[in-house]
Amino acid sequence: MTPAIETLTTLSPTDRQRLVEVWEGAVRATHHFLCEDDIQFFKPLVRDAYLDSVRLACLRDADGCIAGFVGTDGAKVEMLFVDPAQHGRGIGRMLMDHALAHGARTVDVNEQNPQAVGFYMHLGFVQYDRSDVDGAGKPFPILHLRKD
Repeated sequence: MTPAIETLTTLSPTDRQRLVEVWEGAVRATHHFLCEDDIQFFKPLVRDAYLDSVRLACLRDADGCIAGFVGTDGAKVEMLFVDPAQHGRGIGRMLMDHALAHGARTVDVNEQNPQAVGFYMHLGFVQYDRSDVDGAGKPFPILHLRKD
């Protein structure tokens, strides 16, 4: 049985905390270019602003715990994070399929995260632009990808 993707319209405090835990765990597992200060800079932004600025959907494990989530804004995937303990189980693919089915066509990805770049390229995204800095002006190059 394929797990159901759940749209999170109102975040409970427990779900918000779990989303931040998934975000932090995934970032620590895949964003090796970030130092601890960078993670601590972004963490409150994720918790207090970014999660509220997107349409969120998640997959829960058998115990009802959020295993991964995707956040979209219109046609753009703004965030996709999977609990590192769940990596390799197709959760990211299911969440992206959901986002694509709901109109997502673009995503920005850190150039220094080759695993994520490869994931999106495997799904048929192509690079159309590049920025030298991220959205916060930090020196983490961003690849702008789209899927036609």
